[in-house]
Amino acid sequence: MQLLDHDGTTLAYEDTGTGDPPFVFVHGWTCNHTHFAPQVAHFGRRHRTVAVDLRGHGASDAPAQEYTVSAFADDVAWLCGQLGLEHPVLVGHSMGGTVVLDVAARYPDLPRAVVMLDAAPIVGTSPSAAMAGEVAAALAGPDGAATRAAIIEGTTASLDRDPALQARVQADMHAVPAHVANSAVANSTLWDGEAAARACLVPALHIGADDPHNDAAALRALNPCLRTGQTVGAGHFNQLEVPDQVNAMIERFLEVALR
Repeated sequence: MQLLDHDGTTLAYEDTGTGDPPFVFVHGWTCNHTHFAPQVAHFGRRHRTVAVDLRGHGASDAPAQEYTVSAFADDVAWLCGQLGLEHPVLVGHSMGGTVVLDVAARYPDLPRAVVMLDAAPIVGTSPSAAMAGEVAAALAGPDGAATRAAIIEGTTASLDRDPALQARVQADMHAVPAHVANSAVANSTLWDGEAAARACLVPALHIGADDPHNDAAALRALNPCLRTGQTVGAGHFNQLEVPDQVNAMIERFLEVALR
């Protein structure tokens, strides 16, 4: 891992490979950069790839502060500048999907394209978005640890085909400090995902899981340029469960969108 100091907060990242356009991989809630290992290995053969640990996660610092989608996005944009990444393809999973969309909305000249893998709720009418406030309150309550454990168990359930991988991902998710995990969920309820989707001017793709957090038709209604797809036989961590499907879909999207 390599480290950079951003206003007193150490941000960790993995920087490998060469070739344009570069790829930046942004993990989800309580996850880390290793959850994009299949994509780094695949795209790193022909592209420069940077996989980040968002502040509060993995090997990055976890200061006592609010953890918001836009603050994560600011870190990603800053890191791209520091590393000289020109017009990268930003790929985000779960909460990372909302982060890369926020980068595209607020830093329109930065990304060449964005890819969201079963993103956290973007559409305000989605069932997951409606439940977010209740989940945030439960995480902050006396049974917060049990609530968090249930979320982790549910989101990783389909990884049971590979028990060792499932156990590692769950351990990674439990390792993130509670103040980071709780703040990230609470602040996600304040982020306007629909406005970010409307403001996105670069090619964008959302790849949902078998039971996606966001309805494909609702996403396309927000932005007709936003393409949607869905993996077969995979849950929330589709980039780890069916990497061949995900990688092929990203490649085809970029072939069409960037030609």
